[in-house]
Amino acid sequence: MIVKSKQRVVDHGEVFTPAWMVEAMLDLVKDETERIDSRFLEPACGSGNFIVRILRRKLAAVELKYGKSDFERRHYALLALMCIYGIELLTDNIAECRANVLEIFAEYLNLDETDDLYRAASHVLSQNLVHGDALTMRAQGGQPITFAEWGYLGKGKYQRRDFRFDVLTGSSAFSAEDSLFAHLGKHEIFAPTKTYPPMTVRELAAAMFDDGPMETA
Repeated sequence: MIVKSKQRVVDHGEVFTPAWMVEAMLDLVKDETERIDSRFLEPACGSGNFIVRILRRKLAAVELKYGKSDFERRHYALLALMCIYGIELLTDNIAECRANVLEIFAEYLNLDETDDLYRAASHVLSQNLVHGDALTMRAQGGQPITFAEWGYLGKGKYQRRDFRFDVLTGSSAFSAEDSLFAHLGKHEIFAPTKTYPPMTVRELAAAMFDDGPMETA
């Protein structure tokens, strides 16, 4: 294991998993890591050791399937990014994580900061990589953590629906055989808190400016 400082280990139990171990763990669910639209959540994502490697695997799948079409390659690469989530308690770590993931994405598509797709990805990361506490399920400001579920509708348009993390994690309790809610369908339990109209990359890029400045260390 890798540590930044002994004090951070004492205060927060912070340790970082080495690359070889990350790869070995991801190989246990290899098929899922190589599926573009499979969703992963790292509840203590640190600076992104797991998330970066999951994204690399997904982008390799994008290249294999859509590499011959620049339009599809770009849009499915964004979908791959949209399906990765993280929560991190420490401010410097979440800033590093967002930057590291964005760098991998931008390198793959050869983007600079003025590209709409770069800005769209930055907006997505501001929603998917949350500065908060996975144990209390609350963001840094104290509000309940909400995650955006993204879907690709085709023809350059994406759908977003927001769900509360604490409701999503109640799945097993709701579906238990003796639960009061066992008779309910998932659509009745997991109603989104907000549904957005379909958005293009350009519209997602414009939404970045509505996020406010991203947190930095």
